[in-house]
Amino acid sequence: MAVRPIVRLGHPALRTPASPVTKERLGEADFQTLIDDMVETMLAAGGVGLAAPQLGRDHQLFVYLVVDPEKTPEEADKRVLINPMLEPVPGELVYDWEGCLSIPDLRGLVPRHPAVKVHALDRDGRLVEFTAEGYEGRIVQHEFDHLNGVIFLDRMRDLHSLAFGAEWEEFMVEGEAAQVG
Repeated sequence: MAVRPIVRLGHPALRTPASPVTKERLGEADFQTLIDDMVETMLAAGGVGLAAPQLGRDHQLFVYLVVDPEKTPEEADKRVLINPMLEPVPGELVYDWEGCLSIPDLRGLVPRHPAVKVHALDRDGRLVEFTAEGYEGRIVQHEFDHLNGVIFLDRMRDLHSLAFGAEWEEFMVEGEAAQVG
């Protein structure tokens, strides 16, 4: 496994919709290596999700951690979703803080569906279907957006919450985050 460079905002791959992965491509050794490298890159960068376009790759593919406070990121379950489709579960949008490995050190309040039904292929080409809610649902929606050329800044309804990491921790986490419902 190798840590690959993550492209940053301004790279055209972040604004270009990704292409579906064919069954033939899924079985190729270099594609399976890409999946392993994506997990390694995500962990090395301290992220909880990473989409193929963030590595400049044109594939409908993302990986993410199923965050568990009882486990370290290395121990946490890793999910691989290929050609995913999301179906929002009805409910009022929930605002919470997001950042992005392709937009280092910026955070902002982003509205997301409280839960989504996920239909995708796993790394072996098997159909997986589940409901992702809460933090996991937020991660899945964020990474799915990358497959469609959308970044979290596009989802923000008010840029007043946009902040750099240190300022976010000092001025916003305690104050504004507590007020958002």
